[in-house]
Amino acid sequence: MIEIYTDGACLGNPGPGGWAAIILINGNQKVISGQSVKTTNNRMELTASIKSLEYFKSKKKICIYTDSKYLKDGITKWIIKWEKNNWKNSKKQDVKNKDLWEKLKILIKLHEVSWSWVKAHSTNSFNNLADKFAKEAIKS
Repeated sequence: MIEIYTDGACLGNPGPGGWAAIILINGNQKVISGQSVKTTNNRMELTASIKSLEYFKSKKKICIYTDSKYLKDGITKWIIKWEKNNWKNSKKQDVKNKDLWEKLKILIKLHEVSWSWVKAHSTNSFNNLADKFAKEAIKS
């Protein structure tokens, strides 16, 4: 199974942002990252997962580790209700980042994806590394 650690960062919210993913395949490590001039932290969290799934051109078994409950709960629980409610949240407001949620939903159907939440800024070295690269991406 491929393991991916994702993270997003933002200076201000909105503001300049960065995302990163650490992709672990058979003991090898690949880092991908990028930035956006004006964005939000949540958009960067979603983008990290989207870009990491787009990295693969054929179906893979993947576990994505994220420190974002917004991302994990959004894609595993909330998206079903959002779609049923015409992309409205529980407060009857438009769901933010709908474009990215729709893209992520398409991508997870192309792979066998599981999701795991990890505590941010903890002892998980790959999560910390993803955080570091996401923050560095802002400056690039």
